[in-house]
Amino acid sequence: MPAMLGQNQYGKAESRVVRITRNGAVHHIKDLNVSVALSGDLTATHLTGSNSRVLTTDATKNTVFAFAKEHGIASAEQFGMRLARHFVTSQEAITTARIRIEEYAWERIPPSDAREARHSFVRANRETRTAQITYDGERWQIISGLTGLTVLNSTDSEFHGYVKDRYTTLQETRDRILATEVNARWRHGLAVADWDESYARTRDCLLQAFAETYSYSLQQTLYAMGALVIDRRPEVEEIRLSLPNKHHFLVDLEPFGLKNDNEVFFAADRPYGLIEATVLREGAEACLAVL
Repeated sequence: MPAMLGQNQYGKAESRVVRITRNGAVHHIKDLNVSVALSGDLTATHLTGSNSRVLTTDATKNTVFAFAKEHGIASAEQFGMRLARHFVTSQEAITTARIRIEEYAWERIPPSDAREARHSFVRANRETRTAQITYDGERWQIISGLTGLTVLNSTDSEFHGYVKDRYTTLQETRDRILATEVNARWRHGLAVADWDESYARTRDCLLQAFAETYSYSLQQTLYAMGALVIDRRPEVEEIRLSLPNKHHFLVDLEPFGLKNDNEVFFAADRPYGLIEATVLREGAEACLAVL
């Protein structure tokens, strides 16, 4: 049977752009990693090698840097929307643009005296903010998110009553460490006036639910985190969470004549349990892909 061309896209991946905004002596920094994917009427270049409808990936990279200069970077989402609109409206062959962005946070280094912190920064040891913007000329899909948000509860977590078969060795516990690395993506259903504020408040909801939920399973904690976002953030239609269980095992100190009263643990990095689920607003359609 003859071959047929299926879904296809092309673009430039991981253009690192750092934008410094100088407000007098006080500077502001935005540090992004931008990936552009374009799709549309590109059959000819696949079947015949004709590049007559191809915008070079080098041009997409250059657009990222030029837009950072011309328009600034107010937020990852806004910058991605501006890029997506440009590629769809300026290129006849392109019908859909998808922009994926990672944002890396920097914090100001305060001076030793009473002067205002102005232009010295330290890379923040925190999660990576993410955004994915897709535009097809009519419809927008804006997905914000974060990766690598590491959290830990040193108590208020139990795990028992689970299925036991011939391969089960894990002992039940009424008091354990619950630790995970939160990776989340949330889809916006309403227009957002302040993307940075929306991100910060959504992040706050995730942390609050993790801290305040007495947990009998990581699944229960995941749902509580997603449900609080849906309850508190009206702009969010659905949120998908991926939570690897950062296992902490109580160390047996009896051979040394010591009692371990939930004080000394071995932190295992792998293998690890991986808990994933989507939490939706009632009536919303699930659109976030399972990765």
